[in-house]
Amino acid sequence: MKTCNHINCFKDFNHICIPDTILPRVVVIGGGFAGLNLIKRMKDQPVQVVLFDKNNYHQFIPLLYQVATSGVEPDNIVFPFRKMFRKYKNLVYRMAEVTKVDAENNTISTSIGEISYDYLVLATGSSTNFFGNENIERFGIGLKSITDALDIRSYLLQNLEEAVLRCAGRDKVALSSVMIVGGGPAGVEMAGALAEFKKYILPLDYPELRKTPVKIILCEGTGRLLQGMPQKLSDKTFTYLTKLGVDVRLNTLVKKYNDNLVEFDRGDPIRVSALIWTAGVKGELLLGFDTKSISPQQRIRVDEFNKVEGMDRVFAIGDIALMKTAEYPDGHPMVAQVAIQQGRNLASNLLRVIKKKPLRKFNYTDKGSMATIGKRKAVAYFKHISVWGFTAWFLWSFVHLMSIVGVRNKMLVGLNWLWSYFTYDKGDRVIIRKYLREEIK
Repeated sequence: MKTCNHINCFKDFNHICIPDTILPRVVVIGGGFAGLNLIKRMKDQPVQVVLFDKNNYHQFIPLLYQVATSGVEPDNIVFPFRKMFRKYKNLVYRMAEVTKVDAENNTISTSIGEISYDYLVLATGSSTNFFGNENIERFGIGLKSITDALDIRSYLLQNLEEAVLRCAGRDKVALSSVMIVGGGPAGVEMAGALAEFKKYILPLDYPELRKTPVKIILCEGTGRLLQGMPQKLSDKTFTYLTKLGVDVRLNTLVKKYNDNLVEFDRGDPIRVSALIWTAGVKGELLLGFDTKSISPQQRIRVDEFNKVEGMDRVFAIGDIALMKTAEYPDGHPMVAQVAIQQGRNLASNLLRVIKKKPLRKFNYTDKGSMATIGKRKAVAYFKHISVWGFTAWFLWSFVHLMSIVGVRNKMLVGLNWLWSYFTYDKGDRVIIRKYLREEIK
């Protein structure tokens, strides 16, 4: 691929000259929690930051399930990079997909050309892991992006509209029923939101389906929900969901999904038209890395400073990074707090490298975990303290609202939640673009 030296073309330019100085270039791949927090710490610092992301926005992943269930609108949980970084004089953003890293020549290949770096930061995040189950990947839907959430929303509403037209009760049940696979926070929150949709919205919007036994099924392969929390909170979650009418199935593995038929490792198959997969994630890996440095989850092995093993000037943070420690022998959990803290720590370390100061090891501070199960019900765990019910729900709402990027987005989400709290209603249930699932052959 030919390169261009003109700065505006951004194909292959060297350091941008600032009066009386030349700045080292830090290339960041990915504007998720990890990349975003690193960039924020480098504002107005003596470096040139170049951000690549295949999207032009940051998305608040913890609330994807609310978009999928018509709780909030998609633009309430996304924020455009160019608006976010208007006052960052030392940052350049390009919407492009990065395909390969050439650590030997300190360059990366992208969909718009090649660029050199002085320091490279991989913050590519993660994607849905279907564990090689091809038919589930083809016919199910993951929940890792705003696109996934919109696909789920459209598909669920399309199925309900189709169910209204069907005469056979068997078809109505299959079209209006949903299965969620994975009993972690995403699966639990999705199941709770769908159960409330079934209870409060469905009878009003779809009176034709009032007598149809709509099923919300949550499958978990292990013996309890929310593995990262104490047993007591797992039991509370199970109770909350079952009271909402969710069919929770523990120790149940989904083996196959085809022609709307879900088959398990044991028991009879079930017909559902929508299968939502939240049972695992894997790192978003790029080409150019030694297979020895990659884990089975496609995470890149890093040292205690987030430096990629066997590579100079290349770092990885967030979900893509696998840092093994005595406390976390299998690596840190793939959650937002790890990504945020690693981004901030690496920003400080990169500045220390430039100033030739010693680096600081990354030490994760676990601030707890939370999951909401419908309105006024949630579970939370903070430093050996378990909280549940309304108190946990209030804490969950406050923490997530404050974490959303942008004052406007905070206000819109807060108003949506307030309206829903008093009316049991959700956002507009419209099909903006239809979801076209792959044809079953």
